[in-house]
Amino acid sequence: MSYSSGVGRETTEAKRRRAIEVLNRLGTEMPEVRIELDYHTPLELLVAVILSAQCTDKRVNMVTPALFQRFPDAQAYASVKPEAVEPFIQTCGLYRAKAKNIVAAAKALVAEHGGQVPLARAALEKLPGVGRKTAGVVCIHLGGDAAFPVDTHVKRLAYRLGFTRHTDPDKVEADMQALLPTERWMTGHQLLVWHGRRTCFARSPACERCVVAELCPKKGVRLKPATPTDAGRARS
Repeated sequence: MSYSSGVGRETTEAKRRRAIEVLNRLGTEMPEVRIELDYHTPLELLVAVILSAQCTDKRVNMVTPALFQRFPDAQAYASVKPEAVEPFIQTCGLYRAKAKNIVAAAKALVAEHGGQVPLARAALEKLPGVGRKTAGVVCIHLGGDAAFPVDTHVKRLAYRLGFTRHTDPDKVEADMQALLPTERWMTGHQLLVWHGRRTCFARSPACERCVVAELCPKKGVRLKPATPTDAGRARS
């Protein structure tokens, strides 16, 4: 089975089968898939995800050990001003806004949730600095509401794979949820994130080594022209 950008209209059922096969192949390729942020408690996960906005997980993991040691619970964050958090996270980018949001979110957790991180996505979205994507990521890793969070990688891959024609994250999420059974949402999200980071890059996707290349219509991808060397290999 193979797809090209010129493929005809695909039925919904065929697209569902293709989406599941994509996840099956990615899962075989990356059986160790997991969230790459380091955390031990629900609050640590929430803070790490907030910090990861426009920042690599690797960088977040470099700053969080000292941060988590200094602020072990929501009350610890809530009892200080954002300026006390800033030195711990200033290499993460947008650190002043993130420090402000973390302190404000902690105060809301203390005041409204007994210092605990709620598992309902709607409740999480009401916290300062916590958008729909962040709330979804926290939920799926803590066993809360089911979600298919859409970050920049998921949005890019969902479009390239022809699973959505939208760019709005909420609409992309709805399309992915409609294609896949609920029990595949958490791992499916993470597989697309990993594939986007390791193979399906934004500017120059490595289609030549992609395990789902034959299942992908490559929407919006400018394919690299074949070189004389490539042509020689094809004939050999």
